[in-house]
Amino acid sequence: MTGRLHDLSETADAFDSVAETYDGPQGNNHLIQRMRQLTWARIDQLVPRPSQLLDIGCGTGIDAQRFANLGHRVLATDWSPAMVQRAQARAVASDGRIEAIRVGAQELDVLVPDRRGTIDLAYSNFGPLNCVPDLGVTGRALAELVRPGGHAVFTVIGRWCPWEIAHYARQRRWKRLAVRFSRGMTPVNMNAHTIWTRYHTPRSFIREWNGGSSAGGAAQWSVVSYEGLSTFVPPPYLTELSTKRPGLSARLERLDARTAAWPVARSMGDHFLIVLRRT
Repeated sequence: MTGRLHDLSETADAFDSVAETYDGPQGNNHLIQRMRQLTWARIDQLVPRPSQLLDIGCGTGIDAQRFANLGHRVLATDWSPAMVQRAQARAVASDGRIEAIRVGAQELDVLVPDRRGTIDLAYSNFGPLNCVPDLGVTGRALAELVRPGGHAVFTVIGRWCPWEIAHYARQRRWKRLAVRFSRGMTPVNMNAHTIWTRYHTPRSFIREWNGGSSAGGAAQWSVVSYEGLSTFVPPPYLTELSTKRPGLSARLERLDARTAAWPVARSMGDHFLIVLRRT
């Protein structure tokens, strides 16, 4: 097995291992739900009902179910077989508005022959694109799927997370603190398994999305906007900090909302939310 296939296989195994419990605090606590709702709001502004949506890295299908309930049709894809199985259970109850299939973000080209130009908006929530070895390959495949004038909305795990830097510096866990600053794929532990991931700034993401190691020709995506998510609010793995101080947490949420699109703050946070338009 080649290095990339090995890393992708290990990542799928890691998410398989948590699929049964991922709708609980590990994958859907109140801090995650806050970011999820911000992403939903951006998507709602971009597409009329009903539209054809593509969910990249759908997990258990929480986002897909929400959009299906609004009348959209959703093609829900994921690289983890167990996650897809959970999403398929939601699809059964969706009155045909969700189709859940096992397709990784790194292989969207397999969808092109049958679905070229059929997608009004594609979205990916909470970092599936961080596990993609070559974003340029994914960006070009998605450009074949999304109609001209359509959009893509992604939340991507960022490189500069002030809370994480402070958290691990306080513990003097310097090696763990440095993980987000690795330029290549790096192993991250989850549930005694390994997720192979890498972290991006908005600019590095955009540059690779419109280029990549094997790209050529003009960019097929233009940037509409990007903003930081959870810059002042703690990241989702520090939920205890927000539940102990709800008043402070509410003030930090308001500060996040006010500063998310500011020139420096929009490149920081646990994640960043980026909106692209298919040219």
